[in-house]
Amino acid sequence: MKLRIATYNIHKGVSAFGRKARIHGIKEAIDLLDADLVFLQEVQGQHDLHAENHTLWPQEGQHDFLAGQSHEAVYGMNAVYEHGHHGNALLSRYPIASFVNHDVSDHAYEQRGILHAIVLVDQVQVHCFVIHLGLFAASRRRQVQALIHTIKRDLPDNAPLVIAGDFNDWSQRLSQTLYQELGVIEAFDVDAQHASPQFSLKGMRTILSKANGRHARTFPAGLPWLCLDRVYLRGFKVEEAHVLKGAPWSTLSDHVPITASLELLPQTKSP
Repeated sequence: MKLRIATYNIHKGVSAFGRKARIHGIKEAIDLLDADLVFLQEVQGQHDLHAENHTLWPQEGQHDFLAGQSHEAVYGMNAVYEHGHHGNALLSRYPIASFVNHDVSDHAYEQRGILHAIVLVDQVQVHCFVIHLGLFAASRRRQVQALIHTIKRDLPDNAPLVIAGDFNDWSQRLSQTLYQELGVIEAFDVDAQHASPQFSLKGMRTILSKANGRHARTFPAGLPWLCLDRVYLRGFKVEEAHVLKGAPWSTLSDHVPITASLELLPQTKSP
C-alpha cells in the first residue's frame, strides 16, 4: 500500500506580524502536493482580528478550509488568546476513526499539544501524531517523553506510526531517544533506513540507536538551514523524501514543507 504524506508549519496562514494573508496561497500549494495525509502546525481555528482585517479570510477554521472537499480534517486546539486560538491539524484522504489532543504544555508561556489521530488505510489502523514542540531543550525532552509514554501505553508494539511536525530540535538531539524507545526511523536518515524491517523490535532499537540522525533543513524558508521539521516512521518503507524549497514555498510561511512517499509494510503480530 502506497501513501504520500507531507508536514508543514503554516505560520497561522499570515506573513510576519500578520500583515498579509497567506492562507489562500497555502491552500493552492498544499493541493498541488497531492498528499494523502498532511500534518499541519500553527493552524488557526479562529482569529477574529484577521477575519476583520483581511479580505476573503475563511469563515471556517483553517483546517477545514485547507481540507476542502478532498480530505477529512481534525484539529487540536493548543494556544488560546483573546482573539482566537491555534494548534495542530491533520488532513486525510482516508477515514479518520478517532482523534485526541494531548496537552503537553511545559510552562505557562508556551501552550503545546500533540494531536493523535487513528487513520484507516485499507482497514489498517495507522497512528498519526502531529507534533509542535517547545522552544526550550528541557521542554522538548519532557514533551518527547510524554509522547513515548503515550505510545507505549496505548499502542501495540507493531502498530504503524507516523510522527511528523515541527520539533524545534535545531541541535538534533531527539532522534536517538525516539529510535531507541519506539523503533522508528526518520525519513531522511539513510543509515536508519538500512535497518531491515524483519528484525524484532528490540533488534531494530539496537540498530537504529547507531544511526546518524541526518535530517532535512527546513527553516527559515528563504534560506533553509536548521533541521526543525521531521517525519518519524514505524511500519513503513521510505521510497523517497523531499524538502520543497524555492517558489512558492519561500514566501508562504517561515518553514518549508517536507513530503515523503511511503509503502505500508505487511503487518505482523506482536511478539
